Amino acid sequence: MRRMLMTVALLALLAPARVWAADAPAGLRGEILANMMDAGGKIQELAAAVPDGKYNWKPSKDVRSAGQVFLHVVAANYLFPSMLGKPAPMSMDELMKLDSQTMEPAKVRQMLKDSYTWASTAITEMPDSELDAEMDFFGHKMTKRAGLLLLCTHSHEHLGQSIAYARANNITPPWTAREQDAQKKKMAEEKKSGK
Repeated sequence: MRRMLMTVALLALLAPARVWAADAPAGLRGEILANMMDAGGKIQELAAAVPDGKYNWKPSKDVRSAGQVFLHVVAANYLFPSMLGKPAPMSMDELMKLDSQTMEPAKVRQMLKDSYTWASTAITEMPDSELDAEMDFFGHKMTKRAGLLLLCTHSHEHLGQSIAYARANNITPPWTAREQDAQKKKMAEEKKSGK
């Protein structure tokens, strides 16, 4: 059983690289892109699984709502690439205020999709020769490589937050639901065959 779990975990890590291999750059940028898009795909699945009526839900009054968390991800997906040299389609002022707004869930879902397309293009278009170039991140100097890593890890951070928000509302993440369904199906088949 342990070996099977390790195999499943390894395949889960490799799957995004295979999905994006045709379009992804080689090396570090390709790995960052695959990792970001794995988290981004899950965030988009959660955004679709959260009922429209739950987009304004928040665990306490002083934090972002579920919809605002998704908008925060959108803002970062435009903001970080703009700091890397790819101008954003929104102004800095619009990006900084985006996660304090309330919008129609359908619009938020589309914005998420568009922002991940934008961020992936920024990663793909950046030449490896620029990875060591310095960028400014709100007054802190870092390499563009560090900026790409920040872009990627930001998606993972808010994927975790979005999972917690979903589970607090009895919403099972879609990939978990698929795994549970597959396991039930396998157990039913085994029971039927007498294993």
